Amino acid sequence: MAPLLVIAAGGTGGHMFPAQSLAEVMLARGWRVKLSTDERGARYTGGFPEAVEIDVLTSATFARGGIMAKAGVPFKILGGVMSALRKFRKDRPSVVVGFGGYPAIPAVAAATLLKLPRMIHEQNGVLGRVNAIFAKRVDVVACGTWPTKLPDGIEGVHVGNPVRASIGDKAGAPYIPPGDYPMSILVLGGSQGARITSDVVPAAIAALTDDLRCHLRVAQQARPEDVERVEAAYDAEGIGADVRTFFDDVPKRMSECQLVIARSGASTVADVSVIGRPAIFVPFAAATADHQTANARGLVEAGAAILIPESKLTAQSLAEQIELVLGNVSGAVHMAHAALSVSKPEAAQELAALVETLAAREKP
Repeated sequence: MAPLLVIAAGGTGGHMFPAQSLAEVMLARGWRVKLSTDERGARYTGGFPEAVEIDVLTSATFARGGIMAKAGVPFKILGGVMSALRKFRKDRPSVVVGFGGYPAIPAVAAATLLKLPRMIHEQNGVLGRVNAIFAKRVDVVACGTWPTKLPDGIEGVHVGNPVRASIGDKAGAPYIPPGDYPMSILVLGGSQGARITSDVVPAAIAALTDDLRCHLRVAQQARPEDVERVEAAYDAEGIGADVRTFFDDVPKRMSECQLVIARSGASTVADVSVIGRPAIFVPFAAATADHQTANARGLVEAGAAILIPESKLTAQSLAEQIELVLGNVSGAVHMAHAALSVSKPEAAQELAALVETLAAREKP
């Protein structure tokens, strides 16, 4: 029977996209793959290959709910761990890989108890809470962002953040520099959209010079409650805009745009670097340990991106940076090339190689 990889991941794109990418590669290498998650995470598995079996286990977090809900958290997690133990004894995984998020706890904890080959992959420049728990209890800590702040005595392996096959297909797509022709700005706000970009970006685009603005079209992600007002703001200024809560063709849109304006979640940063586009990042100020600033640091230091802290984001400050990028052809081209220079398009393959190396250690 083919070896089994169990991938444990939470219910956000930041965890699920790299998990999906690894699943795609391991299936191609002849492995069986199961995804271990909870009911919430199971709702975000539509992009996974059909061959991936979804195991839904109970888990919970102390970050949500009232006193009674929090009191039940340990029992839910324990129930998930016991269920994972039963499943693993029936069908023993060759390797278990955790991608973070509380739904990953049961499978990684069970793998630890059974002393199975195991590792975690941290997408951000700072360990998430769950990965921080297991960092000293796994065989390998793979890092998506480099450097990643790790506990004393722990050495990480820099593999990069695996991107979905649809992003990989656009890797290094030729960049069309800004000019006197139709140009596109892609505005992304993370898995839930970003209120601040809905508030600021339309006004910033409106504040651009007429010579630049007349060539622009905007594709912007917004929360459901913000879509109408964002559309109205663009309509009032005569700016062509496609405003949606979700884009299912981000790879195509990103490959065709001249500039990305986005939060600096780990997956977004990886997508921007692999495709190679100039970017303006606005890190989520409330992110744990300010990890979104850490995520963007590599592209900013390479000259591929501009970082604007939330506290300094205004229509005027953003308009100035948009003008700086789109008003300077050679500068924009340099940013695109710089993004590619620090990308890790083979991250999924490198992570897969680590999986197979771990599995080989167990063989007699």
